[in-house]
Amino acid sequence: MIYGYVRVSTKEQNEDRQLVAMREFGVDRIYTDKQSGKDFERPQYQKLLRKLKKADTLVVKSIDRLGRNYEEILEQWRVITKEKGAAIVVLDMPLLDTRQNRDLTGTLIADIVLQLLSYVAQTEREFIRQRQKECIAAAKARGVKFGREPKTPPPEFYSLLARWQSGALSARTAAKQLHVSHNTFIKWTHLLNHG
Repeated sequence: MIYGYVRVSTKEQNEDRQLVAMREFGVDRIYTDKQSGKDFERPQYQKLLRKLKKADTLVVKSIDRLGRNYEEILEQWRVITKEKGAAIVVLDMPLLDTRQNRDLTGTLIADIVLQLLSYVAQTEREFIRQRQKECIAAAKARGVKFGREPKTPPPEFYSLLARWQSGALSARTAAKQLHVSHNTFIKWTHLLNHG
């Protein structure tokens, strides 16, 4: 049996490119997850692993569809190829096709390429995170503000605040009358006390 696994990181990302590649390869059954690859707690992936048997083949478009963590990708590769006895085909990297060259040399080459690609993928993500941190720090140093502008209390807040402080009105009722959340009303009261 030939299984395909497709993963996109967010609901907004489109899996069409991966699905087309699976159909062109001739995959019998495709499992799809729409969530981050940072761990392997993905329902469809788990279901696929339970189905996978010796002599089956798992097809993925690229190695990062299995996950984003170096050790975890290597662990999943080991589980699929060694424990399950299934083959893996990575469409974007023909050297990572364990159906052919199941001899010692073929296995060694696939393992080396896998380790190298997994390492490069993780290093690239760490560089991206580092660059993001540096850009955010530089923007903050220039005075750029992040996040939404805090809401400021409207004029009627002060009369409702006085009624709330006297116990004539609950915070929830006051918030409703101001058309804001209960949390926002409480934040405003704290700002006045601490500001």
